[in-house]
Amino acid sequence: MSSIGFETAATSTFEAPAAAPVAVAEPVAADERPSVAEMRLPVWFFGFEGVLAGAFDLLRAAPSAWPALVVLAAVNIGVSLTLMRRRLKLAKLLWRGKGTRNVAFGLIGLRLGSHLVLGLLGTAVDTALGHVLFALVMSTVTVALLAYVQRTALGALVAAGKATA
Repeated sequence: MSSIGFETAATSTFEAPAAAPVAVAEPVAADERPSVAEMRLPVWFFGFEGVLAGAFDLLRAAPSAWPALVVLAAVNIGVSLTLMRRRLKLAKLLWRGKGTRNVAFGLIGLRLGSHLVLGLLGTAVDTALGHVLFALVMSTVTVALLAYVQRTALGALVAAGKATA
């Protein structure tokens, strides 16, 4: 047992000079912060969200499309949990962020408000083409707003020192 204690003492004495490179490694660890390019969610991912945002009107235009939307939602979840694993930290920040909640409430308000206004004007969206166009507008607005929220969130992470530019 004393030989084990001796080896431990010898090892710790031997590692003392090696502590200097470890101290040098700390700034390297600080430089290993993720870059904005590594954390940025790709535009095609926002395409998933855009299609799901227009799902209501897509289903009104083509009620038989619901299986495709269910598959798309499952693929979205699968991609989020596998291919986008490294970017999950940003996604969680976006999901919990005040800006994302504002986008969600804004999109709900836009949908309800626009349908209400169109109904009051007597020009409610009733045709399949109208619903497809409305879905395209909702999808485009969703992608644009999510890209804006991502840009501001990444800027905040860089300003806080949690990511590099």
